[in-house]
Amino acid sequence: MTKTGKRVAWVTGGGSGIGEAGAEALAADGWTVVVSGRRKEALDAVVAKITKAGGAAEAIALDVSNATEAQKAADQIVATHGRIDLLVNNAGINVPKRSWKDMELEGWDQLVQVNLNGVLYCMRAVLPTMRKQQDGAIINVSSWAGRHVSKMPGPAYTTTKHAVLALTHSFNMDECVNGLRACCLMPGEVATPILKLRPVVPSEDEQAKMLQSDDLGRTIAFIASMPARVCINEVLISPTHNRGFIQTPNNRD
Repeated sequence: MTKTGKRVAWVTGGGSGIGEAGAEALAADGWTVVVSGRRKEALDAVVAKITKAGGAAEAIALDVSNATEAQKAADQIVATHGRIDLLVNNAGINVPKRSWKDMELEGWDQLVQVNLNGVLYCMRAVLPTMRKQQDGAIINVSSWAGRHVSKMPGPAYTTTKHAVLALTHSFNMDECVNGLRACCLMPGEVATPILKLRPVVPSEDEQAKMLQSDDLGRTIAFIASMPARVCINEVLISPTHNRGFIQTPNNRD
């Protein structure tokens, strides 16, 4: 909690799924939340939902793969609120053509630009403000694939998510002296819209056994609630019914 009592969180990929749930959970805990993403109408719907529930939220349309846009968004938040206390780097994608046999360089480049470069761009954008505050936290949403290599997510997704884990730890090594801390949040399968891009879309029954967006929203709010002296370096979380441990026809590709 700041001296004024105001805490400002920036959530990328905040228009749906984990980002939306994280924004809602943070707002319920009293954070002022800025959600960003490429779809303004989806962001506006999230803001309306939060404000209707009595929370404080606003939206900034943003493509995190554009470093200039990321910096402008951070500058806008600081100009409006005077600070940024939390960055939730949630924006991420995958593509249908994800195995070595059908992978395209265009898809590889797209994933690297959003899943890795976008994370870095936003971290760099908030860093001067957080250093000045001598306080600030970052939650980088990676994946189970950021810790465990498997075939299903594909080489590009797995590589970028592993890189996010390394990026998070390197940030803590350098910035701990400035009172800053970062957590790499690595969820297993989550029932979000991105599942529709899989070569084999999981059934409704399978999705019901997965982590749900609200589970990750609560986790994000918990990490953010820790006092400044606490750095939760990483969180590896999965469904109890972990399909990665169970051989089924749908999780072999």
